[in-house]
Order: sequence, then structure tokens, then C-alpha cells
Amino acid sequence: MSTFITISVDERDKHLLEHAFRIMKNIDASLSSYKTSAVIYRLNQNKKVELDSYSYQALKQSKELYKNSDGYFDVTIGSITKDLYRFGEQERVPSRQELSDAKVNFKGLHFNRNEASLAKDIKVDLGGMGKGFGVDKVAAYFRANSVEARISASGDIRCLDICSIDVQNPFSDDKLLSFKTSKKDLGITTSGNYNRYVKSTKNNHLINPKLKSSQTKFVSITLIGSMSSSFLDAYATASSVMPLEKAYDFLDSQELAYIVLQSDGDMRISSNINEYTNSLVINNTVKK
Repeated sequence: MSTFITISVDERDKHLLEHAFRIMKNIDASLSSYKTSAVIYRLNQNKKVELDSYSYQALKQSKELYKNSDGYFDVTIGSITKDLYRFGEQERVPSRQELSDAKVNFKGLHFNRNEASLAKDIKVDLGGMGKGFGVDKVAAYFRANSVEARISASGDIRCLDICSIDVQNPFSDDKLLSFKTSKKDLGITTSGNYNRYVKSTKNNHLINPKLKSSQTKFVSITLIGSMSSSFLDAYATASSVMPLEKAYDFLDSQELAYIVLQSDGDMRISSNINEYTNSLVINNTVKK
């Protein structure tokens, strides 16, 4: 998943950690677009592949997320992220013509429980929800064993107990904000344009699938909610690439709280934030 995975449990439950990490490894072995043996990698290369349970479930969720987000969450963005920018590999900045010619079309992805196929020039990238998907599966394993744990995959966190959370300041090594969750089993997801980009944040990995260009309106979006981590992950990605007011309308329509830092330095916090935390501390020295 191109990130560090951390899992915290009580000392008495540490014997469960090995299997929890194995779940993550198995999901990566299915959903990766980098590993040559992975189902999604082979789908992108061969345009047809047999699905395992993880890849089928992830593609099924992706279809629902595409519909829910009015097409702003589109896993067929892979033709840009994988072929043009090549994030994580031999990175480059594509030309405007290359971006214009790129094929991004969810209707070019076809699948059922057993197999999937892609139209010509279409590629799949599950990076916008894959880490959240993995967090969900590990969380389900701990719930089944009545274990309170904290699972973290970079910006995707699941707290089965009460957790203290720090969110990075995009402009420095300081904290942007801190809070403690006020209820158990919450997901926390942060999506930002400041960690993964080519040459400058103007060429970041958060691509608007409709405009085929990197988003520049939001620096970071943090979501907190009880819904699955894969949906929180995807909604943070989708809202990041929406037009400004559409993004807020979309987020306000969901059962979640948000903390958004805009590119102009303005910070917006949802009115329902106290449903999820009563200890939010914001760094008042945030500067662009």
C-alpha cells in the first residue's frame, strides 16, 4: 500500500497482531497496481482477470462510491495516475495534450463476482480507497475477537476504542490540530495535496476525473465518522477534487464531521464536530 501500517492493541491481545498484518498483506497482494502478481495490476495489464473476494468487494464499493459522489470518485483515473504522472514510479509531469487525451471512464470497467475487464486505454487505481478498505478488514477481525484496537494506514485511522489524534500542519512540522474521539469505533481520514506530487503541489495526486487536472482549492480535508473507513477515504478524495461549494454541500449531506483547510488559508469546521469530539485544539499559528 506504499505506506506504513501501525496497529495498537492491549498487551493481552498481541497474539492477534500477526494475523492482522497478514490481512493487510493479502489485501495489498490483491488491490495493488504496482505488484505484478496482484489482481488489479494484472487487470490493468491484460484488460481481463479473474477476481478474488477482495478485488470484487473493492470494485463493487468503487461503483457505489462513483454513484454517490456524482462521478468525482472514479477509479479509472489510473490512466492519468499510472500512465502519465506515474506516481510512485518514474514520476513525470504530463503535457496538457496528454492529459486531455487520457481515457477516464467508469463505464469502461466491467465486472461481476468472478471476473473483470477493461476497455482499451482504461486503467484502475484503487489508491483513493484501498487503504481504508484494508483498515476496514482488519477492524472487522478485531471486532470479531472483541478487541479494542487502533489501526492506522497513513492518513486512514480506525479507533475501536477512544483515541487521541494529531493532524499534520501541511506548511510545517507542527501539528495543525489535535482532538480526542468522544465515542468508540470511529474512522478518521485525512486527504491532502502536500505529500504526494511531482515537482510542485500543482501536480499532486488528487486528480479531478472530470477536468483531468490536479486539485488546488484544498490543502487538506479531515473527515471523522462512523461509516466504513473505505467510504471515508473515498469521500475525502472525492470532495478534494470537487468545486468548492459542491464539496461542502456533499460533505454536509453525509453523516460525518469535517475539518477543511483551504488553499487560501481559510479553515472550515462542520457544525456537528462536537458529535465526534469535545476536545478539538487548533494551532492558531497556521500559516501558508
